[in-house]
Amino acid sequence: MELPSFKLRPIASPAPVLRRTFTVKPITYSLLSRASRRNPLRTSLTVYLRKMGFSFSRVHGVKMSNVSVNLMRPRSCQPVFASKKEAELNSGIADAGMVAAAAVTVFLAVANRVLYKLALVPMKQYPFFLAQITTFGYVAVYFSILHVRCIFGIVTREMLAIPKFRFIIIGLLEALGVACGMSAGAMLPGPAIPILSQTFLVWQLVFSVLILGRRYSSNQILGCLVVTAGVILAVASGSLDDQLLSGIDLLWPALMVASSAFQAGASILKEFVFIDGAKRLEGKSLDIFVVNSFGSAFQALFVFLLLPFLSKLKGIPFTKLPHYLKNGAACFLNIGGSMSGCDGAPFLPLLFILTNMAFNISLLNLVKMSSALLSSLAATLAVPLSIYILSLPFPYMPEGTNLNAYFVIGTAILVLGLTLYNLPKPDNQPHKND
Repeated sequence: MELPSFKLRPIASPAPVLRRTFTVKPITYSLLSRASRRNPLRTSLTVYLRKMGFSFSRVHGVKMSNVSVNLMRPRSCQPVFASKKEAELNSGIADAGMVAAAAVTVFLAVANRVLYKLALVPMKQYPFFLAQITTFGYVAVYFSILHVRCIFGIVTREMLAIPKFRFIIIGLLEALGVACGMSAGAMLPGPAIPILSQTFLVWQLVFSVLILGRRYSSNQILGCLVVTAGVILAVASGSLDDQLLSGIDLLWPALMVASSAFQAGASILKEFVFIDGAKRLEGKSLDIFVVNSFGSAFQALFVFLLLPFLSKLKGIPFTKLPHYLKNGAACFLNIGGSMSGCDGAPFLPLLFILTNMAFNISLLNLVKMSSALLSSLAATLAVPLSIYILSLPFPYMPEGTNLNAYFVIGTAILVLGLTLYNLPKPDNQPHKND
């Protein structure tokens, strides 16, 4: 019986055999079951290591793509640490963003108050025309920005479908606030304007209780009362000749206080629109330019409709209203300086309009980030600085204003009231409703 013969072929190099033995083709997570036929021990070890969190691109010649490596990492561990870090990072960014927004609001509040008085120097006889130009300027700028944001998908159809009835009320209140404020501001001394405007905080507290159903701590209520006492002491104390408002008709400070009430009501309604908009949009934030655009549109409409009524405050008959508007336009443009008493136009009115627009956007952004009352408190921090600046001699206001002792004490009490309002709440106080 002959044994079968075997022929041994020489191997030039052992590399091909080793490659065939030890090299595994690239695999993905979904094909592990097929790869296990080649070498179950190596494949299961590799998968186990990857499930334990090891990430490598080459193990015994096994090439893995970034996608497959990420898929094989344990999902139960990675998101836990990421969520904690992400929450801390988001919290820090939110706090820093709120501080930055409040600082910008304070700066713009000072500039807005100073330029408000400066713009009314050349337009002293035509405050209603300036109010009309300001509101129509808002409409043009805000709707232009809103159109661009709609094109880029920032503003959605659902946001534009928000009910417009509240914007009508907001527009009416803001129209009354602007018209009354400009009428009074043209007749009041500069430092009295920011002092009387602080009644805005008191009005906001009252309206937020009535409209939003909010509750406030004792230190907040006490702070508002102290603010009120400071306002009264600053503008009404001292001898008749030494008072800040001596020789000024009581109508003008009353109109400034009424202007603050109208603007406070509009601010609270805007906050209500944001709250209601978040519910209607299922948690999405309503874009501020939707509120600004439609609110300014109705504001411009009501300023125009209220011109005959408001002109009576200046003693302008209805028949002479077209002539008044024509002269107001000539004073605003001040081409060649032909109009007497209009020095500083149009530079000062235009600068005020731009600054006021930036201030309103910043203020409403702070309302959106926090609350209407917090935004007003940030704006009122500019009160002492703006009062001091407005008491100094300025171009077109070279005389300046002397601040008596009662005014300084009243301002200090007002700032004390703001500080009391901002004191931290006790732990047993409700933290809802700042």
